Amino acid sequence: MPCLELPCADAQGSPDSVGGIGEGSWSGGCGEGAVTRAEVLFLCPSRGATSQTPAMNHTLLLLLLLLRGLGAGRPPAAATPRLKLSFPELRARHGLRLFSLEHSCCYEALLLDEERGRLFVGAQNHLLSLALDDISRRDRKIYWPAPVEWREECNWAGKDITAECMNFVKILHPYNRTHLYACGTGAFHPVCAFVEAGQHAEEPVFKLDPRHTEDGKGKSPYDPRHTAASVLVGEELYSGVATDLMGRDFTIFRSLGRRPSIRTEQHDSRWLNEPKFVAVFWVPESEDPDDDKIYFFFREMALLLLTPVSSFPWQNDMGGQRSLVNKWTTFLKARLVCAVPGPDGTDTHFDELRDVFLLQTRDKRNPLVYAIFSTSSSVFQGSAVCVYTMADIRRAFLGPFAHKEGPNYQWVSYQGRVPYPRPGMCPSKTFGTFGSTKDFPDEVIQFARHHPLMYNPVLPHGQRPLFLQATVPYTFTRIAVDRVTAADGQYDVLFIGTDVGTVLKVVSVPQESWHRMEPLLLEELQVFQVRVRVLHPTTLLFPQHQLYAGSATALAQLPLHRCGAYGKACAECCLARDPYCAWDGNTCTRYVPNTKRRFRRQDVRNGDPNVLCRLCPADPRRDTVPQKQLYGVEGSTVFLECIPKSLQAHILWTHQRTPNDPQREVRMDERVVRTERGVLLRSVQRADAGLYLCHATEHGFTQPLFTVGPGVNTVSGTQLMPAQHHQGGWCPPLPCDAAVPASPEPWVALAPGSRRQRIGSVAC
Repeated sequence: MPCLELPCADAQGSPDSVGGIGEGSWSGGCGEGAVTRAEVLFLCPSRGATSQTPAMNHTLLLLLLLLRGLGAGRPPAAATPRLKLSFPELRARHGLRLFSLEHSCCYEALLLDEERGRLFVGAQNHLLSLALDDISRRDRKIYWPAPVEWREECNWAGKDITAECMNFVKILHPYNRTHLYACGTGAFHPVCAFVEAGQHAEEPVFKLDPRHTEDGKGKSPYDPRHTAASVLVGEELYSGVATDLMGRDFTIFRSLGRRPSIRTEQHDSRWLNEPKFVAVFWVPESEDPDDDKIYFFFREMALLLLTPVSSFPWQNDMGGQRSLVNKWTTFLKARLVCAVPGPDGTDTHFDELRDVFLLQTRDKRNPLVYAIFSTSSSVFQGSAVCVYTMADIRRAFLGPFAHKEGPNYQWVSYQGRVPYPRPGMCPSKTFGTFGSTKDFPDEVIQFARHHPLMYNPVLPHGQRPLFLQATVPYTFTRIAVDRVTAADGQYDVLFIGTDVGTVLKVVSVPQESWHRMEPLLLEELQVFQVRVRVLHPTTLLFPQHQLYAGSATALAQLPLHRCGAYGKACAECCLARDPYCAWDGNTCTRYVPNTKRRFRRQDVRNGDPNVLCRLCPADPRRDTVPQKQLYGVEGSTVFLECIPKSLQAHILWTHQRTPNDPQREVRMDERVVRTERGVLLRSVQRADAGLYLCHATEHGFTQPLFTVGPGVNTVSGTQLMPAQHHQGGWCPPLPCDAAVPASPEPWVALAPGSRRQRIGSVAC
């Protein structure tokens, strides 16, 4: 999508600008008597933390999403990709590379390090260091299994020794210039270690000392099926994870560093209700590092229904003095909504948070939050991408608190007095009288303990999803976003992984204005040969311009663009509307901004070949409309094949009986049947003789197809009409009449004693 330059957050955001919880807001049609809820958690970090990042002190924020019942009405039609490339095509012609290990799986933890030129990967029993330019070669690996005694204990506890009692590496972070920090499940004994990786790409260092490991409780999950989210800020690790063997004690935990560990309140569903952690990010709040926050995103159970959730605490939180000792005192939650407004006021909600990507902007305090959702309903199945701004998130946290009251114990906006300093605020220069959260009054601590949820939700930018797919045989699983500079502006390109091993490439372009967006599904790529869930995609923007994706079976690497696949003509390159690609006068090639090439045509916003390709030079060898001859017997069946490169093109067939006749559209009926690959003529008649032309219409532009298409010819005596090529213009395209080749023979002539006739020819 085009870049959104966001202003600084309004510290006085209106609490009434978004819908509140209200009566009935928790219920919907997602399940029988089900209620969904989204929440945001907010905590303060303590002062004095050191960090490699410019801001050293941080805050944690947790967002919980509310997705209500499904709206009435027909689901939206699924978008069709312009290009659909299979696994063999990507392997043979488009630079797809794969990497896998024998006796290993689950390439889930990916860490891209451009300075070292390496892709670090955590997998089952292994840590990998792969070359960024080609992951299929120059690999370094560390074998890091769980000790034998741990595996035996795991097996005695009833776990599968071959599938569960392994060390699944879940956490992988850069610790300093020479080391990484890695954590794994350790056969249900979470374990962490420092990994020496060297400082430069030339150093062939990659080792771990298994004798120097540490307890991974509160950092990595016990169960490999459980999710975890963590971020390393300076020397401190902030993680959302289950901290017990049974997977019931979920917490947001701060560990490592010099300060004491701190966590969320135990066994209090108001704070965390069976969460499944998805992602966590550090975001600076202001020029004062004491105001920085960490944002957790997760989904949780709310009244028997799975709900997306996100949360944050302040990094500078030291816990309370008498209450909430060694617990977060600045914990807040806010609901995150991703829904399609319905015509009758009933919205269609996507209630299962799958993944979150933080796209940095020029202002580091205001990144864009891209989140993907799916539905948990058995009635309506779909996936969506929603975009949130930090201004809207901060506004929700500055709004009213949620409170239960009344005979039905309903959620309402809290109208009582809010203690000072406002719960959720951190000790900083703003509140100079408080040096630490331990100095907060007891009423502040008690209010924060009992009111973690905000009343107002966080709504997506544009009040609706940016992109959604319904009634398709896949679900979105992961997302990565690349900001691309094109000739007519900046666009955000989305790479969306699915649970069937495909990656969707989507760009959003403005319609009438930059506030109303039109998503374009450019490509559907079968990255993995088997139908596996894409676990983790990540992009490398420059200079390699590569996409890396992990799955349970392998790692994949492929370029972010395949410009040549769109076609060999200016019109095809223009219609693609891919911000990575431009027409250079000869081919569709990668667009590189700020180069000295004079002849480059690109128009992502409009994609009009009539304007873009009007002045480009013609190449007779390239700008031809191939012609194919077919032979049919009267009463037989003839198939006219015509397959456009773009799946978004609408195919129009015209028929011209003689060179002097006008072209007429071929009407479909019981005898003339349209298929995905062309037109089937049943029981060929004499009236079917002539020239057939296949036209492609896309984005208001019509052209005769450049690829070889079906032609139907009959015999005049024993002589065949030779194949001819029309010198059709792509720049600009000639009208359809100019595409009719001249023939020296009569168009229709029955051979004596023969029922075979020349039906004509088809150009496409």
